[in-house]
Amino acid sequence: MIRVLLADDHEIVRMGLRAVLEEAEDIEVVGEVATAEAAISAAQAGGIDVLLMDLRFGPGVEGTRVTTGAEATARIKASMTNPPKVLVVTNYDTDADILGAIEAGAVGYMLKDAPPVELLAAVRSAAEGDSALSPVVADRLMTRVRTPRTSLTPRELEVLTLVAAGSSNREIGHELMLSEATVKSHLVHIYDKLGVRSRTSAVAAAREQGVL
Repeated sequence: MIRVLLADDHEIVRMGLRAVLEEAEDIEVVGEVATAEAAISAAQAGGIDVLLMDLRFGPGVEGTRVTTGAEATARIKASMTNPPKVLVVTNYDTDADILGAIEAGAVGYMLKDAPPVELLAAVRSAAEGDSALSPVVADRLMTRVRTPRTSLTPRELEVLTLVAAGSSNREIGHELMLSEATVKSHLVHIYDKLGVRSRTSAVAAAREQGVL
């Protein structure tokens, strides 16, 4: 029997996941939590084989900084000798979200609109320690591997994020403590990597590719 914990801040999502999982004879939902912190505590308490983890949780009752699913995954992996397998189940499919979760130690990444049969297969794969990626996520990762030229550096991503917010080169330079010439140089590299010629096109292309 695969023992599963659900970690999502929306009760209706947890209800839907539970309904799908409890149809399987080899899967048992042993608990539900609504925060990443609670997911960490539950994982550390043991008795869980697979943890279905959302990526983004709403503000807690105290209004303190919210731990993300990726951060919780990393803490679980770092604090346990035999941690449960983490399968991310989320609405978010940007490169940053996917790579952040995988780098944190998640064995799989599914989107919430995946068919029930895919979710069940992913839970079983995760329990075995195998990678479990929804087709959309797998395609995105393969595209990124095949086209490394579109991978922006952290600094280029910062510049592009400010461009998307409507900042001028001077404002970007002031914000990032760079000269305007350096900002222009970063933009040239961004345009080349994204195959565009303007600020507007760069932002549009980055959003289309899930970079922003």
